[in-house]
Amino acid sequence: MEKFATTPFGGARLTARNFALRADLEKRQARLRNGEGGNATGQAEKYQIIRALSEARTVWNLSDRAIAVLEALASFHQDRHLDGRAPIIVFPSNAELSLRARGMSPATLRRHLASLVEAGLILRRDSANGKRYCRRDDHGDVETAFGFDLAPLALRAEDILATAATSRDTARRISRLRAEITLHLRDIAKTIAAAIAEGRTERGADPWHGFVERLRDLSGRVQRNGTEEHLSARCNALLRLRAEVETGYLNALTEEEMSASERHSEHHIQNSESELSFDKNGQRLKVDGEAGEPNTPERTSTGLALKDFLALCPDIADYARGGVSRWQDVIGAAEVVRTMLRISPSAMAAARTAMGDIAAAIVIAAILQRSTIIRSPGGYLRNLTAKAAQGRFSIGPMLKALG
Repeated sequence: MEKFATTPFGGARLTARNFALRADLEKRQARLRNGEGGNATGQAEKYQIIRALSEARTVWNLSDRAIAVLEALASFHQDRHLDGRAPIIVFPSNAELSLRARGMSPATLRRHLASLVEAGLILRRDSANGKRYCRRDDHGDVETAFGFDLAPLALRAEDILATAATSRDTARRISRLRAEITLHLRDIAKTIAAAIAEGRTERGADPWHGFVERLRDLSGRVQRNGTEEHLSARCNALLRLRAEVETGYLNALTEEEMSASERHSEHHIQNSESELSFDKNGQRLKVDGEAGEPNTPERTSTGLALKDFLALCPDIADYARGGVSRWQDVIGAAEVVRTMLRISPSAMAAARTAMGDIAAAIVIAAILQRSTIIRSPGGYLRNLTAKAAQGRFSIGPMLKALG
């Protein structure tokens, strides 16, 4: 098929970009015809590419209505597959194109057609008078045609699919960030409200109204069109605030409240003799009722000494305000680490129910110690929680593996 008219009809100007895109198209077609395309075939299923382009339309600077016009154009090509090794020219009238573009006005059609040309997805093949039509030979085959060339859409299929995959990944990350921001806003606000209502003070200080001001600066509607960079910065700021708020609340608890929590934890973690039963050398630790060193406040009800635990999980101490001198400090530090590792409050609550507060904190410390090889801390914790709920999980072997 011959090619005519390298410049647009009427008042439309030929730009350097359009010229370069046309030259690149012809070079690609020549390489493919000569078998020099490598893995590229220059062929694509038109609706698959249009769907992918819909996902990545912001990357290509296209509106959803421009995609609708492209889909309408593609519908005039009878084959579902586009072979970009040669021109693929469609020549609908304005009236027919408007109908297939859901009644779009001529002016709107022209605007979106121009954006598709600018994006390098179609080319104009204008006739001398600007009309779209074809000439056929004696056998009825198309000899020359004037209209819009869809070959660039096929030749750029790999680029389109790649940008669509990137856009999907970005969309998933943004969705997770938006959900995480919403959870942080809710949980921080409720923790602050509880602290103020209960008259909590942290070692004589009242930081809560300061926290309210900082939360107000980070509050507001989570924009649907927010960029990943903006959302990530907001999420990290909330994460830091949440760690301070939750640590402040834990530090404001009374000795009686923390002791009651620890007794509740001890009731849960006495599930089996093997739980919490190894030190860093693999030697079995004493448990309640056995001869040997009696329990002290630095030893859990199952006999694990705090100093032995810290030898196995030393990193947890970096997140405890004022260091670790008792198990309550481990519980408080684990809550800070939980937020840092982006483990959800629901996952932590489930772990505490299944294991008890101290055991859950020990698991968090172990996850922190192996954070470089645990890709999904939240998923890992939920898996251990499920096993603990079924009586199939023991902390002892996990701690022994750290030694």
